[in-house]
Amino acid sequence: MKYSIIFLLALISCSSKNESKNGVFRYNEHKNIGSLDPAFAKDNADIWAINQLFNGLVQMDEDLNVNPCIAKSWTISDDALTYSFLLHKDVKFHKHKLFGKDSTRNVIASDFEYTLNRLKDKSVASPGSWVLNKVNRFYAVNDSVFEIQLKQAFPAFLGLLTMKYCSVVPHEIVEHYGSDFRSHPIGTGPFKFKRWEENIKLVFRKNKRYFEKDSQGHSLPYLEAVAITFLPDKQSEFLQFAQGNIDFVSGLDASYKDEILTANGALRDLYIDDVNMIRGPYLNTEYLGFYLETETLEVQSKLLRQAINYGFDRKKMMTYLRNGIGIPAFGGFIPKGLPGYNETVGYSFQPKKSRQLVEQYITETGNQNPEITLTTTSNYLSFCEYIQRELKKTGLNIKVDVVPASALKEAKANGKTDMFRASWVADYPDAENYLSLYYSKNFAPNGPNYTHFKNEQFDIWYDQAFNKTIPQEREALYSKMDSLVMQEAPIVPLFYDEVVRFTRKNIEGLGINPTNLLDLKRVRKLNESIY
Repeated sequence: MKYSIIFLLALISCSSKNESKNGVFRYNEHKNIGSLDPAFAKDNADIWAINQLFNGLVQMDEDLNVNPCIAKSWTISDDALTYSFLLHKDVKFHKHKLFGKDSTRNVIASDFEYTLNRLKDKSVASPGSWVLNKVNRFYAVNDSVFEIQLKQAFPAFLGLLTMKYCSVVPHEIVEHYGSDFRSHPIGTGPFKFKRWEENIKLVFRKNKRYFEKDSQGHSLPYLEAVAITFLPDKQSEFLQFAQGNIDFVSGLDASYKDEILTANGALRDLYIDDVNMIRGPYLNTEYLGFYLETETLEVQSKLLRQAINYGFDRKKMMTYLRNGIGIPAFGGFIPKGLPGYNETVGYSFQPKKSRQLVEQYITETGNQNPEITLTTTSNYLSFCEYIQRELKKTGLNIKVDVVPASALKEAKANGKTDMFRASWVADYPDAENYLSLYYSKNFAPNGPNYTHFKNEQFDIWYDQAFNKTIPQEREALYSKMDSLVMQEAPIVPLFYDEVVRFTRKNIEGLGINPTNLLDLKRVRKLNESIY
């Protein structure tokens, strides 16, 4: 492994010298990329690359507003069941000889009909087929109008359509390549596919016929190319960034967090002149969950579940274990940055109250040594050990069990662990996505309710939320539901993650958004020679 990393570093260095850098945005993807087919856009690595190549009907801005994309406008029926999209007439697929004489063609409504039917096709086995669960039918009215009819009102539906699964694909190309479309992608996006040496390098070039323009009427994108490398670990990736061989790194890994940041989350002096850091809320809640149908009496006790919530200092935890990156979870399960978040519904650090709750449990049950086993992976061991130490002061023993990620996933899904560490990243930017984890009809393994939380009032409110078409009313109901969950304490929110991005100083326009989507069409690269 050591020699292969050295070889890759040398290859990247030579490539950087042989290619002029101007207009080429370079980043590393340590998790590799499995497919460039939107139907398989499940992992962040794939989604980032696919977002440069493809477009859907609609897209989301940095403030989570749904904006036009290939659909220039849309209407929604009074009963909120029918969505009619009017398409731009000048959106073209990337060039390919299979299109015939002009090597391209315009996108029409039947292309979206084909795309969504492909998502439903069991032989394709797309992991995104669930996006259409609430859809009754869809069809092309004509070349310019595409209509979708829902089974029931679903206010978050437009947000669902921004997912990369719904990106339009051309039937001629997909049918020609079959499963090899993963490595021969043809879309409509700001960049077009150039070459892919799997596990080594992936290159996109500017789509000079891209349909979107900036606010001054200038054509997008600004960059000439995107180059992605595949060094297999975050430490090597950071080394390449520090040496100026890549332009961007995302996230805060333990291998370099203390190298680049102070304990308070500020850039260290060594990097201030060369690096920009941007950060903002990420729709990701990190938490501990309890399996409520366990026979373990300690887990069944709301007193102890609440005691754990009160029993450790989240702010201190974030300072020492995450260099201040991440927002301590003093609210509920809905993360900061998402409508419905309420900072008053959660738990603060109250060690005295935590001890009182443990003592009350001991008095009521006669169990002098309450103990709960917390199952986690090695990546979060430091967090769990911190909580273990703090709760020991209250009289509650936490036994930490470290297992592989695959084992934890299986145990969560099948109720084989009393208490577990978990996280929930939004599939789409609506609080309903988070609250679905507490709906009684969503019990795992057939749904995301890993705690098997069940509350009749919660279920009533959850069902009512689908009929709330006024955003403010829906958000108020979401907050009530979140508050009820926190009162019953089936979980212990730890922190709301943050998107953290480090760029070289010559990179402009790389924004940040709560879904951590990488959007490069408005990025500029300055002060370099002509490409």
